[in-house]
Amino acid sequence: MTRRSIIASAGAVTVLLACSSVSAQMREDQTVRASIEVLNQIMATPANSIPQRMLTDAHAVAVIPNVLKGSFVVGARHGNGVLLVRDPNGGWHAPVFITLTGGNIGWQVGVQSTDVILVFRTQQSVNGLLSGKFTLGADAAIAAGPVGGQAAAATDARLGAEIFSWSRSRGLFLGVSFDGSVIDIDQMANANYYRPTTPNGPVVVPPAGQQLASQLLQYTGVQQRPAASQTIPAANVSEVQGQIILAQQHSTAEVDHVRNQLAMFAREMYEILDPSWQQFLALPVEVFQPNGHPSLVSLRESLARFETVRADPAFATLANHPEFQSTYGLLAHYVQELSASQQPLNLPAPPNSR
Repeated sequence: MTRRSIIASAGAVTVLLACSSVSAQMREDQTVRASIEVLNQIMATPANSIPQRMLTDAHAVAVIPNVLKGSFVVGARHGNGVLLVRDPNGGWHAPVFITLTGGNIGWQVGVQSTDVILVFRTQQSVNGLLSGKFTLGADAAIAAGPVGGQAAAATDARLGAEIFSWSRSRGLFLGVSFDGSVIDIDQMANANYYRPTTPNGPVVVPPAGQQLASQLLQYTGVQQRPAASQTIPAANVSEVQGQIILAQQHSTAEVDHVRNQLAMFAREMYEILDPSWQQFLALPVEVFQPNGHPSLVSLRESLARFETVRADPAFATLANHPEFQSTYGLLAHYVQELSASQQPLNLPAPPNSR
């Protein structure tokens, strides 16, 4: 390959990554807007709305629109949503992106899409979720939330739960069991949605994120609280506290985490592929090892093969498959994270040695 063609190929990959990044941010914005719609529709139904006192005392609220059946493996359900954590002043932080994955147990037969709202009643349950993978029913007790007149007559057993759930499908409110379902912080989605205006500068909260936090504040019945800030100073962004994970925070731990997620989803993708496709979409072996990272050249070669599949209509069935899309998205994000972490420091010339 000539030097000119190498430069052209690198430029093409850069453009593709930029386009992918913009598209990803649009997807996250759609998730936030769908969450606003779900919250408003559920609260607009007096007989089945979430009691105000439940929201007033909540430490966090999760909204997961359109939890779909069969998104990752046969018989499972998966959904993308947001988590809003209460701030010390009684308001709500900007939404943090999450995923919800669970099996068939407790899900109504024939229900294909379900809107879910989870209300966290204890700080302990919120801390558990923000610290890593969180299993409902195991890490915190969960129960179907009371609605309408049931709120005042809720049993002590129900009120002993750390998390309440409300769910509905096609306008019908369901008593779905979520025991065993797993909630994860979606670090890639957070990095896509929240971006600093300048290098190392503050992060602007997009309008939809501000609207969702403001809408939830209205439903809690809290008055005269400070308005949510439209920017988040870089120094105040904290992953441990559930704040926004910046794309520019290219720490070793973050890059390792993305690599581990990529390895997990890639293995799931390979299970649905025949050997020839497994070979074509193979990732560098270092991706599946606990230490170290592959070269950017090898990762970009893998990314280019994924792009070839996405660009050819003949492979649309594979390109639209959730396992392929998840692996591709994580691979693109991994390349970005690793590229930034390996940039040399911009230092002046070293002092003259004598």
